[in-house]
Amino acid sequence: MWQKTIIVLITAVLLSANSANSAPEPGLPAPAGVGSDQSVAIIVTSSNSVDNFSFDELRKIFLGERSHWPNGRRITIVMMDPAQPERKLILREVYAMSEKDLSSHFIQGVFTGSVLVSPKTLNTTAEVKKFVLNVPGAIGYVRASEVDPSVKVIRVDGRLPDDKDYKLRLQAKR
Repeated sequence: MWQKTIIVLITAVLLSANSANSAPEPGLPAPAGVGSDQSVAIIVTSSNSVDNFSFDELRKIFLGERSHWPNGRRITIVMMDPAQPERKLILREVYAMSEKDLSSHFIQGVFTGSVLVSPKTLNTTAEVKKFVLNVPGAIGYVRASEVDPSVKVIRVDGRLPDDKDYKLRLQAKR
């Protein structure tokens, strides 16, 4: 009985903390002031053998439904701070969830055992790249313009961030 009470309390605290930073509902445009056509790259460590995901595979990885790489190494998801436009894009396009829904998904998943671990949240692009470089099973995202040789960009549905039909683009409000 006390375990359920603790879970309810933890959930309430996390949800209230996230409510101030909640992302727009899925399908809404990105915030004003974001560049008209900036892509977000999905990144892994350079030694990762994976080069391409389908969009559905990417979603399963980010939801924690797929927990290991083909080599058996555990996948560690790293996300940017909730205030960052890149995170809002990933929430909208990959998760199709609000910040509150994402928090609930991972709390419930970890509690039931269907998800091994919640994503790690970092504040800056530099921190995300450093984490991905140093944690062999990590996957994250940064603006494509900020990618450097320390990380490897994964194709999504066979497309790279510069390709015309790439799905993960920050777009200005129209």
